[in-house]
Amino acid sequence: MGYNGKVITLANLFLHLDQNLIRLVGEYGAWVYGITFLVLFCETGLVVTPFLPGDSLLFALGTVAGTGSLSMALLIPLLSAAAILGDSVNYAMGKTVGSRFAIPAKHLEKTKRFYERYGNLTILLARFAPFVRTFAPFLAGVGRMRYPVFLLYNIIGGVLWVTLFLLGGYFLGNLPAVREHFTLVIVGIIVVFSVGPALLARRK
Repeated sequence: MGYNGKVITLANLFLHLDQNLIRLVGEYGAWVYGITFLVLFCETGLVVTPFLPGDSLLFALGTVAGTGSLSMALLIPLLSAAAILGDSVNYAMGKTVGSRFAIPAKHLEKTKRFYERYGNLTILLARFAPFVRTFAPFLAGVGRMRYPVFLLYNIIGGVLWVTLFLLGGYFLGNLPAVREHFTLVIVGIIVVFSVGPALLARRK
């Protein structure tokens, strides 16, 4: 399969997350909890994987949970833990090897604008900004933010982010209008939470 074919396959995977998750639940059962924990941990915890789905994955998981195939009582604490642990590992990486790690300039600049405008609150707000949420804890480590302060915002932001998107999918994802246009909804989530935070960071 060529490069274009891989890109198309990856795009289809992200845009039809609800269908793919239902298929995965059917094939792997409870292993889906571990798989999604790993994806969310990598998206937040590894600087090299900011492209992994976060917002859209959580919304889709909530949608599947709304059908009874997954447990919200398990998803919320499990994925909150993945998000919090991911940011903590990212912070530790920034603190130990940050000065020797090259971050793409455009993502670095966007994250710096968040810090300039919102200070420590960036750790919480960045949860709702793709790419920024991957680099914000890393830069917090590079900048030697006090870990107790970082951890407080990390916990609050992680729980809020996971809970809001899971509940959004749970209550809205199975509405007939949303189900009929699920791909458009996922695209909308990606666009809003990619463009919106960038505009917010640029406001004077």
